[in-house]
Amino acid sequence: MVKVFAAKNSIEANIVKGMLEANGIPAYVEGEYLQGAIGELAAIDFAFVSVDEANIEAARQLVHEYETGQYSITI
Repeated sequence: MVKVFAAKNSIEANIVKGMLEANGIPAYVEGEYLQGAIGELAAIDFAFVSVDEANIEAARQLVHEYETGQYSITI
């Protein structure tokens, strides 16, 4: 498993996971449950998205498009 996206929160991590899966790339959200253990601290920067090594390049390209606002959904 290789980390391809560090999310601000678990919601964003799951959005990116869904985007990757919609494009045929199995993805996994990790660290999202750590947010519940921090109490009153800001619950940010704990969740990230990982993919298998075989999908790194395609996943990084999609994440780049997401981060730069170039990703579009075709219906």
